[in-house]
Amino acid sequence: MEYHGLRKAGDDVDFVVALEDYEGLVEVYPEPKNHVDIWGDLGVKLSELEFWKWICQFDYEFLSERAIEKEEYLIISLEKLLFMKAIAMSKRKYRKDLKLIVQKFLDDKYENNEEWKAKYLKNNK
Repeated sequence: MEYHGLRKAGDDVDFVVALEDYEGLVEVYPEPKNHVDIWGDLGVKLSELEFWKWICQFDYEFLSERAIEKEEYLIISLEKLLFMKAIAMSKRKYRKDLKLIVQKFLDDKYENNEEWKAKYLKNNK
């Protein structure tokens, strides 16, 4: 969310890693205190870093499509981020994130068309 300029990052950093990387982390950090299971999403937590096998069973392969390449990692595309927030929108926090992402899409698409943007925003309050 922060990379895309939507809001500041939270207290942790989430990584979805390839299956073999996740399995390697489980081997290196076998202590139960490092393992997270949130509704079947399995992760390894190391301080503020969380390494997930998948989120809602959407794995690295799926989430890395159209990702933004950095030196040592990928950043989820805005489209995939929108999709993931929509899946979790039953929680207030994620509904707020979803609205921020939709607004960014509209701002980017219609940055030079203030009349259309004003009409859209008026009709969708």
